[in-house]
Amino acid sequence: MLSDTSPAVSPLDISTISSRAAIAAALAMVRDGVITGEGPTALGRIHFSRVLDATDASWCERLLTTAAVNNQPVSREEAEALFEINDAATERSDDGRFDDLFAKAIVHHAASASGLPVPPRSIALSPATAIESWAPTKAVGVNIEVLEWIATQMRGKRRSNRHLMALVVSLIGAATLPLVHFPNIFDLGM
Repeated sequence: MLSDTSPAVSPLDISTISSRAAIAAALAMVRDGVITGEGPTALGRIHFSRVLDATDASWCERLLTTAAVNNQPVSREEAEALFEINDAATERSDDGRFDDLFAKAIVHHAASASGLPVPPRSIALSPATAIESWAPTKAVGVNIEVLEWIATQMRGKRRSNRHLMALVVSLIGAATLPLVHFPNIFDLGM
């Protein structure tokens, strides 16, 4: 159920979303649904609080790949909303779909914020597309501030994304930057 017109709850109609800011706001609704098990993204189904399920992952994918923003890079606000969803979910029942989407969206943001070319969202975020087929594999041109931001978002989290962490570590390694430049940012004890 991807659109709800129930007067008791604010509707979430993906077809009306036309900006990255609106997507970030809608992702916040997904986060709230994950936290409480209620709201427009949980209507019509049993949803336990703090559990991210396949429908939640589908909401995220459909929001992030809406046609209105397909050719725009993932924004910082969208990336932050995804980090919040990741943190809110203490359990997963989505067969890894959110983790894959999450890693791809964060790297899509990081690459584009660094001025590197990225494919359209429908390609980059697709489960059929391997992240290695388009993500930067060398830190040449990757903005260090963006990598620091990602590392800060990941530091101290109870649930880390191995795909994202491996890519960040490989980028830092490729740049041959000693981790001394990033004090207290990386917690590599995955």
